[in-house]
Amino acid sequence: MNKIFVIVGPTSSGKSELAVKFAKRFNGEIISCDSRQIYKGMDLGTGKVMGNWQPFPIVRHPEPTAPGDEFIKLSKVYTSLNHGSDFNKYFIYKNIPHHLIDVINPKRRYSAALFQRDAKKAIKDIFARGKLPILCGGTAHWIDAVVYNQMIPDVKPNLKLRMKLEKKSADNLYRRLKKLDPVRAKNIDKSNKRRLIRALEIVITTGKPVPTLSTDHYSLPTYNALWLGINPPQKELFAKIKKRLKQRLSLGVVKEVLKLHRQGLSWKKLESFGLEYKFIALYLQKKITYDEMFEQLLLAIQHYSKRQMTWWKGNKNIKWIIKPADGQKLVKNFI
Repeated sequence: MNKIFVIVGPTSSGKSELAVKFAKRFNGEIISCDSRQIYKGMDLGTGKVMGNWQPFPIVRHPEPTAPGDEFIKLSKVYTSLNHGSDFNKYFIYKNIPHHLIDVINPKRRYSAALFQRDAKKAIKDIFARGKLPILCGGTAHWIDAVVYNQMIPDVKPNLKLRMKLEKKSADNLYRRLKKLDPVRAKNIDKSNKRRLIRALEIVITTGKPVPTLSTDHYSLPTYNALWLGINPPQKELFAKIKKRLKQRLSLGVVKEVLKLHRQGLSWKKLESFGLEYKFIALYLQKKITYDEMFEQLLLAIQHYSKRQMTWWKGNKNIKWIIKPADGQKLVKNFI
């Protein structure tokens, strides 16, 4: 079974830099597992690494059984992932290729099912070049969908139902989801209407709860995966969250949200992305003051970090560390 490496942890815990460090040392490439970093133009608000698109040398390894066939096939795969760009053009940060980051127009809808499909293609591409795929990000159910090959229902958007649900408040939607699917409600962002509506859409359409992973599924992975989790003390983590939020504001995240709005994203669409985009959009509409925006956003990010940990505590395969250096031996032995 092919080996992959997975780095998880709450927001602001240092996952991205740790992934780069291990990618450099162990000949790896990174697959970003973040439901907002996938979008173009959403940079400061998502904590996207400050990389850029550039050509990167392709090494053909191992040699395909029929010379040329596998190489041509993989070039087409990566072209499709980058929506028309050259297959050898990668998002590069600190000389490490990053996949599934900065590739989707935020006006488009992107789902866990699409991510599962695209991540598998990226993993295949990385394996074909003799590299180690490193999955890193904070969107827990996206990572589980890939590593454990979770069955995701193919429920097409129901515009009539969505319009009906859109009229409800986030609180109303959450209470309804809690009644229909208490397991999904436990781990969802109760203020994110976009995710609440999608979860309800699946439940109402299928008549069944949103598929989730049982303890048994955690022992049946698709890949031979080493899970490493960064779990700093909560006081330290909350201090990092506050510091990072202040940095993002000083770097111009408010201007980023305003620019996205001027490029055609409605306030409602921006709010649907949650956290920074929701509260800054409310501030720009003068629905809340700057101070209210900061305090409410800070609290929302802290709560989000707790929900992330609630999800991952159910996965007994994760080896938790406090400092990045603690995991170095684990990775070396795994490789």
